[in-house]
Amino acid sequence: MVGAASLAAGAAIRPAKAADNPIVIKFSHVVASDTPKGKAADKFKELAEKYSDGKVKVEVYPNSTLYKDKEELEALQLGAVQMLAPSNSKFGPIGIKEFEVFDLPYILPDLKTLRKVTDGELGGKLLKLLDKKGMSGLAYWDNGFKQMTANKKLIQPADYKGLKFRIQSSKVLEAQFRALGAIPQVMAFSDVYQALQTGVVDGQENTWSNIYTQKMHEVQKYATVTNHGYIGYVVVVNKKFWDGMPADIRAACEKAMKEATEYGNGQSAKENEDALEEIKKAGKTEIVTLTPEQDEAMRKAMMPVYKEVAGRVGQPLIDEFLKETGRSPMNG
Repeated sequence: MVGAASLAAGAAIRPAKAADNPIVIKFSHVVASDTPKGKAADKFKELAEKYSDGKVKVEVYPNSTLYKDKEELEALQLGAVQMLAPSNSKFGPIGIKEFEVFDLPYILPDLKTLRKVTDGELGGKLLKLLDKKGMSGLAYWDNGFKQMTANKKLIQPADYKGLKFRIQSSKVLEAQFRALGAIPQVMAFSDVYQALQTGVVDGQENTWSNIYTQKMHEVQKYATVTNHGYIGYVVVVNKKFWDGMPADIRAACEKAMKEATEYGNGQSAKENEDALEEIKKAGKTEIVTLTPEQDEAMRKAMMPVYKEVAGRVGQPLIDEFLKETGRSPMNG
C-alpha cells in the first residue's frame, strides 16, 4: 500500500503531458455540418488534432449554435472564439470594404477563375488587410455560385420589382437588389427559413447546398439558375492567439488548414450538384433555366451596381480584379 501511495504521489507531481492540457481552438460557423464549409471545418479539426499529436483540440460549433452572423466577428476579436469562416460580405460592416468586391454581380464566371484571384497576389493582399482588425486570414474556402429563389417565377428583371429579398449585410448586395427594383433586407442566415415560411421576405439568393441543407426549397416555389454571384469564406483566426502559439503547433495547424482547404474546395462543386439533384427530387420547387437573352438582360440590369459601389469598394481594386480574371461581367 505504501508503494502504491508513493507511486500515486509521483504521478501527481509529474508534469502533465501536452495532450492532457491541449490548446483549445473554438471554431464557430453558421451553416450546417453537411455543407462545404461544415465539412472543411470538420476536416481541419481532424487534421489539426492529428498533426499536433493531440496538443491542439478543435471544438467546432456549426449552425449558429454559438454565435449568429452579426455576433461572430466581434466574438473573435474579443477572443471568445479563436477561429471563424465568415463569408466575404461580413468584413464590410467592420470596415474592410474591399472584400465586398467578391459580391459584385457576375464578376466571377467560374471557380477556376476564382482560384486565379484567391491563390494569387491579389488574394494575399486582401488577407493582409485583416491584420489591422486583430485577425489573421488563413485561407479562402468556396461555397459556390448563388441562385435566386422566390414564390414568384423570376425570369426577367421586372419580375423582381417590389419583392423583399433577404441579403447578407453588404452594400454591394443592397445595390444589386435595388438595381432590380427589389427591396433588400439584411437578416441573419439562421433566421432565413422562418422568414421565408412566414412571408417576412419573399425570396433570397444562395447556393444550392445552403438552400437544401436549410430546407429553403420547402418554402420557395421557384428557383432560378442565375449563377449571378459567388459565396465564399475567409478563414480567420484571432491574431494574438495565433501569433502566441508555439511555432511547431502553429506549423501543424497551418498544414492542417492547407489540406482542409484543398479538401473543402474540392467538395464544394460536388455538394452543390448533389443538393440540386435532391431539390429536384423533392419536387417542391420548380427549377427555372434562363435563355441566353434572359441571362443577358439580367446582367445588363445589374451593371449599374459597379459604378454605384466603386467609391466604397475602390475602383482600382475592381479594375485589378477584372484584370486578374481576364473576363467581363457582361459576357462571363
